[in-house]
Amino acid sequence: MKTVNTCTLLLAVALLLASSTQASCFGTPSTPKSVLLSKVPSSFSSSSPSRRFLLTTRGGSTNPDNNTGGETPPPSPVPPVPSQEDSVELGTATPAAPSTTTTASNSLMGAKATPPGLVRRTFPSFPWHRLPNLLTYIRCLAIPGLMVLFELPNRHVETSVLFAFASITDWLDGYLARRWDITSNFGAFLDPVADKLMVSTALILLSGRYGTIVSIPTAIILAREIAVSALREWMAQRGARDSVKVGYQGKVKTALTMVSLTVLLLVPSALTEGATKGFLSKLYQPGIIMLDLSALITITSGSVYFRAAGPALMGKE
Repeated sequence: MKTVNTCTLLLAVALLLASSTQASCFGTPSTPKSVLLSKVPSSFSSSSPSRRFLLTTRGGSTNPDNNTGGETPPPSPVPPVPSQEDSVELGTATPAAPSTTTTASNSLMGAKATPPGLVRRTFPSFPWHRLPNLLTYIRCLAIPGLMVLFELPNRHVETSVLFAFASITDWLDGYLARRWDITSNFGAFLDPVADKLMVSTALILLSGRYGTIVSIPTAIILAREIAVSALREWMAQRGARDSVKVGYQGKVKTALTMVSLTVLLLVPSALTEGATKGFLSKLYQPGIIMLDLSALITITSGSVYFRAAGPALMGKE
């Protein structure tokens, strides 16, 4: 048996030398180990020292199933996981979560609200979502102050400034409500009521001071407001309030009325001042002209609402 193993080993070495000589002469790759192993008799056991010596000499593995005929390739390097410091240097650090106060304030805004600006970021704890309603409350509280200042002597400038400020809040609360996409049922009710109360108070006060020249447009404006308000309430009961919603002419009428009243309130009272000369006294005539124009637009804009509601009023719907 030892003689058979020795002969087999010599045969395998001879085949190995022959394949190496052929590769060096013709430049072809060396014979694969699978070919050499196929020529080795089955009696040449894989566990025998001779075969282990042969496979080790060829640079392979003693296990023929895992033998690939070459050196074992090194394992692929695993890329290192960047640390937090490396992420900061590369500018890829995870952004910090917003503060709880800012997030809570923004969550009360509507879905289409604009991002917070400088003022909202500076005062994040302020209830910005309530600001439009707060402006409406201020406009309501300005009405008693307007009446008191109007009756005091030499307070025409303060009276006009107060009315102008209240008029600006009428535009500002609507602008903020649209910009921040916030609405409330109470705000939608109180906003037009506050406007009408403020304008009506100023018209009545000026009618008592200037007489017929102001009382006639005052009557026209107040009658139109009462009629349109009743029409909108009736159309709302029928589910068609959108057909009589505020249009472009109504906005022009409101703006022109507020400007004319601001100018007329700025004019000194002839009874208390005892003088009709001066720059502010010259504003009386332009103020009357603007008030008459606002009364004219009041009629045309009111007719638009009644024409839109005509089919429902006539029972054709």
